[in-house]
Amino acid sequence: MKNIKIAILSALVVVGSSCSQRLELLPEQNLAGSQAFLNAANAEATLRGVYSQSQLLEVFGSGPQIIFDYQADNTDFVGSFPTLQDINGYVTTSPNGTIQVYWQVHYRVINAANSVIENVPIIKDPALTADISKRLIAEAKFLRAITHFNLLHMFGQPFQIQNGNTPGVPLLLKSFTGTIEFPVRATVAECYAQIVKDLNEALPDLPAVSSAASRGRATRGAAAGYLSRVHLYKGEFQQAADFANQVVSASTVYSLAANYSFYGVTPTAEHVFVIINSATDNGRTGAGGWASYHRPAANGGRGDCAMASSLETSFLTQPTDRRYVDLTAIGTAADTQRKRMSLKFLDAANNADLAPLMRTSEIYLNRAEALAELNGINAESLTLVNGIRARAGLPAWTATTFTTKAAFITAILEERRKELCFEGHRRMDLLRKGLPLRTTGPTASLAIFGGPKTVLPLPQREIDLNKGLVQNASY
Repeated sequence: MKNIKIAILSALVVVGSSCSQRLELLPEQNLAGSQAFLNAANAEATLRGVYSQSQLLEVFGSGPQIIFDYQADNTDFVGSFPTLQDINGYVTTSPNGTIQVYWQVHYRVINAANSVIENVPIIKDPALTADISKRLIAEAKFLRAITHFNLLHMFGQPFQIQNGNTPGVPLLLKSFTGTIEFPVRATVAECYAQIVKDLNEALPDLPAVSSAASRGRATRGAAAGYLSRVHLYKGEFQQAADFANQVVSASTVYSLAANYSFYGVTPTAEHVFVIINSATDNGRTGAGGWASYHRPAANGGRGDCAMASSLETSFLTQPTDRRYVDLTAIGTAADTQRKRMSLKFLDAANNADLAPLMRTSEIYLNRAEALAELNGINAESLTLVNGIRARAGLPAWTATTFTTKAAFITAILEERRKELCFEGHRRMDLLRKGLPLRTTGPTASLAIFGGPKTVLPLPQREIDLNKGLVQNASY
C-alpha cells in the first residue's frame, strides 16, 4: 500500500481544517495493514471484503442504477427522498448528500481492491500458490475496473463528446498508507484506458464459471462481458463484438433462460455477473434496494420508481410482450398515484434479490448492435435479437423487416431498452448514441446530449478538500 488520493477522503475521518488535518483510519484499513495479508486465507477473506463493499446500496446495490434509469426516460422518481428528487428534477447541487456518499463508497471499494493488488504478491505463505495469487490480483483488478466505470458514468460525459477529452474522475491506483496526495481528474479517455487495461490484465488469470455461486465473482466471462460493454460505449464495434462473442460462443455456460423466472436469488446461465444477496447479507437490509425502489406498495415495496410514459408507450406498440405482461403491474406508487411498476425484483422486505449487473441477453444485444454497426442488416444480429424476442413472445425479425441500417440499429436499441429496463442501462445507452435523456416535460431542455446537467456534480466536500478538482460545468 503506497498512498491515498484525496479523492477518497470518504474512506477516512478528517478532523480539523488546516494543513495538519488529523486522518483517522477506519478499522478495515488498520486491519489491512496488519492482519489482512498475513497469509493466503486472510488475503482471500480480504478480497471477499472488497466484494462485500461493492454490494452496498451506494455502489452496485441499486442506488446508482436507479439514478441511471430515472435520469433518462425509463422511470419517473416519485419517492420522498429530497436528494434523489433533486437529481430527478435536474436541480441537484454539489452539497447533495447522496452524491457525496456514492463518491465515498466507490472509492472505498477501489482503495480496498488496491490493497489486494499491492499486498498479495508479497505474502509469504506456501499455501498461496502462483495461480491463487494471480487469481486474487485479477479479481481485485476486475473490481477496481468496474467500480471506476460506475463512477465515470455518474460524473463524466460520454466518450463521444470530444473523444473523451473531457474531465472524468480521479483514477485511484494506489492504496492508503498515510501520505496524502491531491489528484486531478483524469480525462474520460484516460479513465476508459485504465478500465480496459485492468480488465485485459485480469481476464487470463480469472477462473471460468464453475458453479452458480461463481457467477457472483469475477470470471473470464464477466471480464469479457465488461470489455464488450466498455468498447460498445466507446464506439469500438469490432472489439465490442469480439469480446461479446467470448460469452455468446460459450453456450453451455451462458444462455438465454426459457422464461423470466431467473429474477430471484439464484444465479443461472442467464447471469454473466451478479451480486449475490440474501436476507441477512445485502446492500441495505430492509432499508433500500432494487425491489424496495421498484415494487409497488401492495407488492411490498415503496413504489419510488414508476414506469415512464415513454417506456410504456414503447411496450404498447406490442402489448403482448411478456416483459410488459409478466414483469410489470399497476400499483400504488410512493406518491399515492396508481402507476405501472416493475416486478423484476421480488424481495422488498429483505432485498435478497440478485443485483443483475450483467446478463447474457445484454451480451447478445451488445454483439447484435456491434455487428449491425459494422455490417448493417445481417443474419447473426437477427438471430441474436430474435432469441430475446421469442422469449418475450414476439414475432421474429427478418432481413426484410428493416430497409436501412439506421432503422435496424434503432430497433436494436429499443429492444435493449425493453429487455434491460430497470437494470440501470438506459442513461448510457442514450448518451453513447448522442441522444437526449428525455424528450418531453420541463427538464427536456436540460437532458440534451452533452448537457451539463446530464452528469452529476462532484461532491462539494471533495472540491473543498482538494483544490485540484475541477467541478463539472453549471454546478
